[in-house]
Amino acid sequence: MTHTYTVTGMTCTGCQAKVQQLLSQIPGIQQVAIDLAKAEATLSMETHVPTEQLQAALKDYPKYQLSDQKAPIPARLELSEEKKSWLTTYKPILLIGAYITGISLIMELVNNTFQWQSWMEHFMAGFFLTFSFFKLLNIEGFADSYAMYDVIAKKIRVWGYIYPFVELMLGIAYLTSFSPVYTNMVTFLIMSISMIGVLQSVLAKRKIKCACLGAVFDLPMSTITIIEDLAMIAMSGAMLLVML
Repeated sequence: MTHTYTVTGMTCTGCQAKVQQLLSQIPGIQQVAIDLAKAEATLSMETHVPTEQLQAALKDYPKYQLSDQKAPIPARLELSEEKKSWLTTYKPILLIGAYITGISLIMELVNNTFQWQSWMEHFMAGFFLTFSFFKLLNIEGFADSYAMYDVIAKKIRVWGYIYPFVELMLGIAYLTSFSPVYTNMVTFLIMSISMIGVLQSVLAKRKIKCACLGAVFDLPMSTITIIEDLAMIAMSGAMLLVML
């Protein structure tokens, strides 16, 4: 059973993530899809949830006002937003990945040599510095999105505010070759924990926003996020094997 409601008061992707989080916690709600531009919330329910109960879930944030909009819509329309092409959807993260890969390769090739360990350090430095930058542009919006799926941020909300700075510090550590063993150990641990929440969300086919680029881009959680985390786990793990 699917219903669409009007939700006013949302002004940014951080608001979008917050409303999605609050509505997702209501018993009986299976999926929540928020269309920020249309100020709409499309809810999939096991059984009908009264509008009053939905409004009560937003009571601590009075700027968000939910109201009935239209009759139930067919479930097949839930995926309408997926009409956007795969390339268009993931263009930002693909471009960023290409830039980081290209720059790290150039840094190796200017010395007329290629050392895979040095390349990975430069790649991971670029990765963490770039991704932390986007998260820090709207740290509250990132924290709201991250709490939707990360196993730690769900229970300890402040972790969502700390995580961008952890990525920033890791980026600086890789760039300066600071304590490589400990840097790679921290990376391997943090990315492995992050992978748990990503896998749970993707396997459950939950329609939620990926927080990898903060609240700047509206990227859905998908296998791209899994590949991103796996790459960091594999690189840090490989360097640890060489060093230990």
